[in-house]
Amino acid sequence: MAMSDQNSGARPVTSIRNLGPAMAAGFARAGIETAQEIEEMGADAAYAAFIAAGGTVHFIAFYSLVLGLQGRPWRDASPEERPALRKRFEALKAGRPAMQADGVDPVNYAIEADLDLIGTGLRR
Repeated sequence: MAMSDQNSGARPVTSIRNLGPAMAAGFARAGIETAQEIEEMGADAAYAAFIAAGGTVHFIAFYSLVLGLQGRPWRDASPEERPALRKRFEALKAGRPAMQADGVDPVNYAIEADLDLIGTGLRR
């Protein structure tokens, strides 16, 4: 089945709040063509793919994606949320695995990534 046939009826990336044509183009370079793909991957994995495909790395773009997936405007990040979002972003920017979905506190990203490299990380 052709890609266009496969995605017919699928929502475009720009249907996610806060995401415009530039982000859609970056996700397309990463092979992510639909909003559903991003929703299934989650913000961290999708943004990691975006970075790996050469997307411009920017904190506001990351938290716009996170908030957009929650249906919130990009300016809605509270002062309490920003430090945790920044830690997640820094881990992604450094190329460490996004472990938030696995229940790992963002503070432990670095140690978990190192332990995973030697095969002694969390058993998932």
